[in-house]
Amino acid sequence: MTKHVLPELPYPYNALEPYMDEATVRLHHDKHHQAYVDGLNKAEEKIQEAREKGDYALIKHWERELAFHGSGHLLHTLYWENMKPNGGGEAAGPIAEQIARDFGSFAVFRAQFKAAAVAVEGSGWAILGWNPKFNKLEILTAEKHQNLTQWGVVPLLTVDVWEHAYYLKYQNRRADFVEAWFNLINWDDVNNRFSKLAECKCI
Repeated sequence: MTKHVLPELPYPYNALEPYMDEATVRLHHDKHHQAYVDGLNKAEEKIQEAREKGDYALIKHWERELAFHGSGHLLHTLYWENMKPNGGGEAAGPIAEQIARDFGSFAVFRAQFKAAAVAVEGSGWAILGWNPKFNKLEILTAEKHQNLTQWGVVPLLTVDVWEHAYYLKYQNRRADFVEAWFNLINWDDVNNRFSKLAECKCI
């Protein structure tokens, strides 16, 4: 079986200062994200063992582990790529046009996205995704990332609001963290993901 590996950060650990501190980035990437990669590999190994033995007594458990760790790995990978040093500002290009079409303005999108992120109960994510069935952008929240979704939605931008993403610098001030995170958004990455939807005729 091909093993999943922890992707390297696309920038140095301290590159997101002052909005995100180096210590948090190291802990978040090297420990928390690595744990999802390890858990995903283990779940896939156990499911392969079950297939080989024809013994599915624990399949419910391992499928849950697959969903939890797989979702964590995918969302964290998106999260790191969605940020860059000297990022932020208003969206530009095709994604800006779509945001204006679906939300009315960038200011309205920003206000709704921040409110959604701050309102997530416990640990979770806020996500901007494209729904090809509804033909529009959606802001979604995932309080248990393996459970809450809209089927078919393609995530384009996400912010991690689990406490491990901000607690060392911001303590319990999630709203301050989300406000600072807007200065790190890599709109080039978001536009690239959005453009690929047109290539696959998903838009």
